[in-house]
Amino acid sequence: MIAAVQVALPLALVCWVAFLPSGSLVGFAVQVLGSGAILLALALVAQWAVPFWWLPYLHGALWLGAVIRQGAGLRQGALPLMPEDAGGWVALGAALVLAAVGGWYGARALAGRVLPPVAVVDIANPFGQGRYLVGHGGSNPLVNGHMRTLDPTIARFRPWRGQSHAVDFFGLGPWGLRARGWRPADPAAYAIFGAALHAPCDGTVIAAEGGMPDFEVPQQDPVNRLGNHVILRCADAEIVLAHMRQGSLRVAPGDAVRVGAALGQVGNSGASTEPHLHIHAQRPAAEGAPPISGEPLALRIDGRYLVRNDRIHGRD
Repeated sequence: MIAAVQVALPLALVCWVAFLPSGSLVGFAVQVLGSGAILLALALVAQWAVPFWWLPYLHGALWLGAVIRQGAGLRQGALPLMPEDAGGWVALGAALVLAAVGGWYGARALAGRVLPPVAVVDIANPFGQGRYLVGHGGSNPLVNGHMRTLDPTIARFRPWRGQSHAVDFFGLGPWGLRARGWRPADPAAYAIFGAALHAPCDGTVIAAEGGMPDFEVPQQDPVNRLGNHVILRCADAEIVLAHMRQGSLRVAPGDAVRVGAALGQVGNSGASTEPHLHIHAQRPAAEGAPPISGEPLALRIDGRYLVRNDRIHGRD
């Protein structure tokens, strides 16, 4: 599915413009609009962690080259303003559909870059050295799957509601790949596995778990969802870092930490289908309630509200 949607479809759209341009001026204009809208929507909505993160930029450059090449050719020929046969009108209709679909999804993805109407917690970058890509992040479910847990009608989401504005990070290795291979079973083959984590705020450790196993991909533990984790109380908010590496934790409940203090490493424990860091902010959960059922809060990391496919560098 990823190969079809994120590789084959963009290349098909580029070839459509490059080798099958519309035979009318309006048809070509709508063809350019429709193909461009789909490419933009794919760049914003799809997770670009499995193929190269820079692939949408390549698709965009190829599309722009095709448009310029065909546009230059239009000046040399006298094309009719509107299609003159049934095939031309069908192509125009298809391009209009693509423009509408791509425009809707692109607009929704761009809307997800706006901070949600909740309190915002500012924290420091929790990563050590390395490069990292946002998998889930943003203010609507199209770009942040965590936001589905805001639905109060689904009972099974209530114990996890605090993570509704979470951000998930993948690592980026050589050539911008997140792993050595398409989806290797060994968690150590993923760029983020073993990445150092540091306290993103001054606070107190109120919960820490480090003994759960790191699973092979794509196994997971849907019961102990956080896996190995640290929960920090920073002022009136809690910061939760989950799916950490077994045996890597450097803190214990009750410890006071300062920004930059070593917490542990990224792993693949809990409800994690492949190594990544899950981080979220919430109000403290009610007495006796599940630990991540508190009121969800938005996060800014080093002053940035991070959304899907944003990239950050770890600290030296």
